[in-house]
Amino acid sequence: MTELHGFHRKSYEERFRMLVAATDLSANEQQVLQANYQPTEAHLIENYLTSYGLPEGIVPNVVVNQKHYLVPMVTEEPSVIAAASNGAGMLRRGGGITATAESHVLTGEVLIKADNLLVLQNWFDEHRQLLLQTAVDAHPSIKKYGGVRDLKFNPIDETHASFELFVDVGNAMGANLVNSMLEAIATLVETELDHRVIMSILSNFGDHNIVMATGMVPFSALQRGALSGEEVAARIEEAAHIAKIYPKRAATHNKGIMNGIDAVVVATGNDWRAVESSAHSYAARKGSYQGLSKWEVTPTGLSGMIKLPIPTGIVGGATHVLPISKVNYHILQLDSALEMMNLLAGIGLAQNLAALKALVTDGIQKGHMQLQLKSLVLTAGATPEEIQPVLQQLQRYPAAEQNLATAQALLNQVRQKGAQ
Repeated sequence: MTELHGFHRKSYEERFRMLVAATDLSANEQQVLQANYQPTEAHLIENYLTSYGLPEGIVPNVVVNQKHYLVPMVTEEPSVIAAASNGAGMLRRGGGITATAESHVLTGEVLIKADNLLVLQNWFDEHRQLLLQTAVDAHPSIKKYGGVRDLKFNPIDETHASFELFVDVGNAMGANLVNSMLEAIATLVETELDHRVIMSILSNFGDHNIVMATGMVPFSALQRGALSGEEVAARIEEAAHIAKIYPKRAATHNKGIMNGIDAVVVATGNDWRAVESSAHSYAARKGSYQGLSKWEVTPTGLSGMIKLPIPTGIVGGATHVLPISKVNYHILQLDSALEMMNLLAGIGLAQNLAALKALVTDGIQKGHMQLQLKSLVLTAGATPEEIQPVLQQLQRYPAAEQNLATAQALLNQVRQKGAQ
């Protein structure tokens, strides 16, 4: 592969020509890249090439705190939106989802190396108010929509400690805001104290962005074929319990929850990596990785609860820079970051319910494969008009023969028939 020297200093046109020369892209491939060029997004990242689109769909009739939502989801996995819709429907039959977000407080740390932690802590105690004021002065507008909530001394080991800053960032995503405050504190520490600041950075631990969502599902909504709703509820309870005590199951259990949450986070231009990091670190906070939800059979139905951090905002970052993200906020009709967090927790609960019900009844593959077959037909090269006739024939084949080669052969037959 040819080295591309000074790539980031070139214009878009020069970078494109260099890439084509280095990779021998075909004319059709070049056209695909250029057709998806977005001038606004060219300024969001370095070495911009094109905009990579993912399918977006809507989950209708999601009820959280008695408010009805239309929820945009961006995902490439066929079953995510179907599962979220199914789970939300079952929870709606039990009165909908109730969710409560504790706060939208971000945590940041100034990490310091010191020979004597006692000396460092004494200095911290004496200068705590000055440190707090330094943080506020770095971003004075914070007083209008949030505020610095606390600053703590946190010993890490014999020679390392952190100054932990807690900031209510209001409706903002807040990462850049908090990092600016931390850097101001770090400068003060290095100026006034002969200690080395190792780094100053936001923490994605998320323990001050906790949301809890609950819901009740009537037994009638859980019945599946010959299985009674009570039997399905008992199986879901058992499956959730296993995820609490068995990390290998918990990993997939929580991945299913994040399927739904991430899809909405991406649709709104939030940082899905931060949300993932917070959720999984929270799941492991007790020293063993655990499932994030709990389901229990009650006399009237299946009771569900999910609790996790969801650090998201409705202002800042790419939330209103990406054109589709702006439209999605209009669809969502959100009033605050806390409302966004409540909705996301509700989506996670619905997603988990649908996945568990599928797993303990028909198995996950039955629903998955129906949607995956459509993707297979598209991969074979079918046009929108060709999908249904090819899909209908492909579904008649044994599972072992439902592959790309069969789909391509059936597509050729459909085309030959159409040409006659």
